[in-house]
Amino acid sequence: MDVNIKPGGKLTALQVMQDAPVIPVIVLTDVKQAVLLARALVAGGIRMLEVTLRTPQALACIEAIARDVPEAVTGAGTVRSAADAQACAMAGARFAVSPGYTHAVGQACRDAGLPLLPGVATGSEIMMAQEDGLTELKFFPAMQAGGPAMLKAWSGPFGDVRFCPTGGVSTANAAEFLSLPNVVCVGGSWLTPADVLARGDWAQVTALAQQACRLQRE
Repeated sequence: MDVNIKPGGKLTALQVMQDAPVIPVIVLTDVKQAVLLARALVAGGIRMLEVTLRTPQALACIEAIARDVPEAVTGAGTVRSAADAQACAMAGARFAVSPGYTHAVGQACRDAGLPLLPGVATGSEIMMAQEDGLTELKFFPAMQAGGPAMLKAWSGPFGDVRFCPTGGVSTANAAEFLSLPNVVCVGGSWLTPADVLARGDWAQVTALAQQACRLQRE
């Protein structure tokens, strides 16, 4: 972990991205698993945790991790509205990740004090986010939207933007993404496979996190 972050302290989006090579994209359906999973990831060197709002239990999971695992930095993914941003902040989230970008979501995250990694897939979306002062963005869905080749093309006109590619990123291609100068980290779900969570194999989660931390960045 190469970012000095105090528990409860304010973050920037760049700090979220710089902490480790991978931000895990987490889908939880059981609040009882949330704390155990978070502790397993932290033990493996991953503390920026994106808990997606894809299940009814997500907010309760964010709240549990924020309360019981202070060494983790709990974030909320799949933030699609101002109401989502507000609810996540109230649950204890310290950063937000969205699949796309709107001015309303951006403003709500600023109002709530949440650094935001908004999803972009086109040049126009990058420009919209930049108009609102955002220069750290999630490239999503990364493989479907052009993969490393698209990021290389964007490095010219958007040389001041840093990306976290997410969507189709895996152990097979993460290193290729991370080798690009405009990529700070990647997002992926392979650190928390559904079958591993189902059997409560927290040692395996820790091992996957350790492997992710060994990925090289430029």
